[in-house]
Amino acid sequence: MVVETAIARQAGAAMTPADWSTTRPMLTSSGLFADASNFELRFIRDYGRISEIVAALRTLGLRIVLTSGTFDILHEGHSMYLEAARQFADFLIVGVDSDEKVRRRKGPSRPAVPELERLRMVTHQRGVGLVTVKPADEPRWSLIKAVRPDVLVATAETYTQVEIAELEKDWCGRVEVLDRMATISTSNRLRTMQLRQAAEKAERRGD
Repeated sequence: MVVETAIARQAGAAMTPADWSTTRPMLTSSGLFADASNFELRFIRDYGRISEIVAALRTLGLRIVLTSGTFDILHEGHSMYLEAARQFADFLIVGVDSDEKVRRRKGPSRPAVPELERLRMVTHQRGVGLVTVKPADEPRWSLIKAVRPDVLVATAETYTQVEIAELEKDWCGRVEVLDRMATISTSNRLRTMQLRQAAEKAERRGD
């Protein structure tokens, strides 16, 4: 009841669970369900708290979709990907890789955009319900196990077929694999910028 009441408050409605069936339209226009970014409501660092919120959302009959990524230098591919993920269920949760996690995978020059800013930008994307940080040293599939999503959305290189079978058996309803939707990746965009800057410097030097 405490968690359910908190969800009601976050949604901007003073109501009891018995009222939810008749007040659901109110939920869709305020709090966690509003078009506004509402970062202070949407950013939840603690996975245990996310589990509680998911349980309360499910009492509303909502289905949960989860996806994750770096979201560095947000571009149209990110927006299209998040929009596509949102279509699979009612409430979208997004895990954003921590700065340290990104550095370990992509090198010391990344991310180009720091963690807090990336989190804020993701909450500005239409249809995002909650965001959280994925630490570098978290145990395998920690966020997935906390959410147990109805649908887990990933890109083709994220999981093997064996892993997908394990996930669908134990931790989520199903895994949906999406193609990358950007015409250029953040890494390629940064590389292009660096090459252009190097060429401009060389031109100024007369090389």
